[in-house]
Amino acid sequence: MKQWLENLALIAATFWIGGLWVVGIVAYELFKLIPEAQLAGNIAGQLFKMMAYVGMATSIFLLIQRVYQFGTNALKQSFFWLVVLMLVLILISHLGINPLLEKFKLDAMPKDVMESVFADRFTTWHGVSSIAYLLECFLGVFAILKIR
Repeated sequence: MKQWLENLALIAATFWIGGLWVVGIVAYELFKLIPEAQLAGNIAGQLFKMMAYVGMATSIFLLIQRVYQFGTNALKQSFFWLVVLMLVLILISHLGINPLLEKFKLDAMPKDVMESVFADRFTTWHGVSSIAYLLECFLGVFAILKIR
């Protein structure tokens, strides 16, 4: 049973981390392919939201699997803490920063947020969100290297 769970954890982590990188690349390309930035942003936002849900579910599974497999020794593993840190980044972005960005968009209506008085704040928080996402991607690479 433990071998089966370990293999499932490896597959889940690979799916999650690979998905993070793919969505990041696709989001970047969307802004080059779609002339209307607002539409590209909305599509990218949905992709990031989907990856947040995948990340939450996968990270919780990975943490539970580690504790099941190693008991309290899981707390001594760098993999465990990398996944915890990635989960914290997801929660900060998904529950903190993204609602703030959505509020700026709604407050700017009917204008585009980048044509409103909220443009500077939106840009700043969007940058913070982007840095958190990139950090999550790079932490994911280290997590994959530490999973076994």
